[in-house]
Amino acid sequence: MDTTTVRRAQQVADQALGWLGAMRTAFALPRDVPHWEIDGEQLKALAELALSAAITRREAVAGPRTAQAADELLDFAWREFDSGDLLYELQRHTPPATHPTEIYSHFVMAGLHHPPLEALAAHLAGLRAARVPEHVPNRRLAVLAARRRMGLPDPPDLADQIALTWLGGTPEPWMLDTYNAYGVTHTVFHLTDWGAAPEGLPAELQEYLHRWLPVWVEVFTETRSWDLLGELLITDVCLSEPDWHPQAWERLAAAQRADGMLPNGLTRAPDDPAAAFRNHHHPTIVAAVAGTLTVSRALAVAS
Repeated sequence: MDTTTVRRAQQVADQALGWLGAMRTAFALPRDVPHWEIDGEQLKALAELALSAAITRREAVAGPRTAQAADELLDFAWREFDSGDLLYELQRHTPPATHPTEIYSHFVMAGLHHPPLEALAAHLAGLRAARVPEHVPNRRLAVLAARRRMGLPDPPDLADQIALTWLGGTPEPWMLDTYNAYGVTHTVFHLTDWGAAPEGLPAELQEYLHRWLPVWVEVFTETRSWDLLGELLITDVCLSEPDWHPQAWERLAAAQRADGMLPNGLTRAPDDPAAAFRNHHHPTIVAAVAGTLTVSRALAVAS
């Protein structure tokens, strides 16, 4: 891992978190509708904002200004969710839903807790219904990862559930498309808790990714798919032995705008940040996480 790539990753994360801080009011939830009628995309955006801030706090490698910005974003998101009360009410209103506890687990990562929601989540996890959700395989792993953060045990058939994912099947690498590429990245995120536990990814999948991830990184760098490239770079530093991909980091950093926003690479980003928010806040969140985790892993390897 060369120092130039570490500095580049740190700069990308700092600038991305700066843009997210400047745009944080765009993440605010509506207050004129019942909790259960809030648009799912609005919940998702705020949850991802909280995740990026929580990872920045957990890794503790940011400079003082960026660390403060991340803490302010985390506090903002926690307030928007009424310190967990809103998520608790969403879970009570729709017990089969899993997204309230998934979102809540991001805050648990940062040391924030809502005991009634945790008790409800534990109760729901013990029901027969919890063993048969109609989710795609990597989404099932997302639910398990959320429960794991709250101290709940994995099911005995975890290996079977991993095997059902696209990555778990170790398919022919040229069969990867954009949809399944996102599935691969999220399978890795959920099994390693966003890089905190690389050993959570089975050895045969580590070997498969060491062989083929560099190819996919090259492909999506050439197609300028910055959102997906950022997720693949996160995937790399979730492995036991990252490859770092300095050329991809160079291209990603060059694509980032001066204000810190990272375009998705698929649609043209308007100059007005408010207009750009809808289609480009996600890759900017991804950039913040990718930069933070890359710096953190590089420091861990160097120490």
